[in-house]
Amino acid sequence: MSKRPTPPSNDGALVKRSRSDSPPRNEMVISTSGDDRQKGLIRSVKRTSNLEAPIISLSGAHSGEIVSCRFDPTGQNIAACSTDRSVSLWRTYPPNTNYGLLSSLHKAPILDLQWSLYSPILYTVGADHILNMMNVTTGQRIRKVRAHRGIINTLDRTMAGGAGIELVATGSDDGTVRIWEGGEEGEKTSVAVFEIGCPVTSVCWSADGQNVYVGALDNEIHVYDSRKREQIYSLTGHTDTPTSLALSPNGSYLLSPSFSSQVIIHDVRPFSPAPSRIHRVLHGAPAGFENALLKGAWSKDDGGRRVAVGGADRMVCIWDVESGRVLYKLPGHKGTVTAVDFHPKEPIILTGSKDGTMLMGELEPGMAI
Repeated sequence: MSKRPTPPSNDGALVKRSRSDSPPRNEMVISTSGDDRQKGLIRSVKRTSNLEAPIISLSGAHSGEIVSCRFDPTGQNIAACSTDRSVSLWRTYPPNTNYGLLSSLHKAPILDLQWSLYSPILYTVGADHILNMMNVTTGQRIRKVRAHRGIINTLDRTMAGGAGIELVATGSDDGTVRIWEGGEEGEKTSVAVFEIGCPVTSVCWSADGQNVYVGALDNEIHVYDSRKREQIYSLTGHTDTPTSLALSPNGSYLLSPSFSSQVIIHDVRPFSPAPSRIHRVLHGAPAGFENALLKGAWSKDDGGRRVAVGGADRMVCIWDVESGRVLYKLPGHKGTVTAVDFHPKEPIILTGSKDGTMLMGELEPGMAI
């Protein structure tokens, strides 16, 4: 009579492997049992990016809440700004070092930042009414401009069509949006001024750089022609103040979260089939009572099939744009998730929070449009 073998436990599947087999480089092997007799019980997690791990925490640089964080256009670097008046610079890929901490740019909380589209310049704005332009390669400040008479909440940049000049738009509590020449050759005087009439919470350029979208305290998104310097129409639908604006990769849709916890995707094509220009209304990311200017983002690796917005529930909500269905609710932070960005080339999401940390995680790759 032969001895009956020990039955396998129910906490994993028995996988037969030859000795020479090794897990693929894009997979991570996790043992499902600590029993030495069951080393064959493994499961593999398919990796979808070049990150060192599926989830990476970037912490230790800031003592205050992170207000904005963004990948640079190459996806190799990350910049984050905080209420502790500093900007931190990180490597996206291993060893994910915090290679820079710039603490002398502003004398008040830094509220937004943007990477230049063509040069190693970082634009920052803050509660001290200052627009800063800094070369991240040398660490030297290029220009410091007293841009507004009130707190500057937001900025965005674009390349002026045909001229090869980078233009920067800033929006402030003083009720104005100002346009500036970026780069190292620009002047300290604004190119154009738009009088909105109430505090501005968000600005965003159109894909061709001709129009500026302006979110304001009157619950509307004002659309200005930067050449005619006049308002051409407005986008309605919000019942409370829009907190940020983000343009889709194809330039056809505009993402706008708001204090009402309602996220609207507007159709900004020249000829919209819907008179209201509302493409989708998304729910699932609570704005909370702190009135934080939560920043949303579009996925770029799949051409904008997904959008993400953080919430006061300490999670990040990711939706499928076409169906409006919630794809992910990602936990991990210990405070309101204030900022979200997608990697320009890989299915990686970056989040910043009031807990002073950032999380970087990989998602399932989407199918490009």
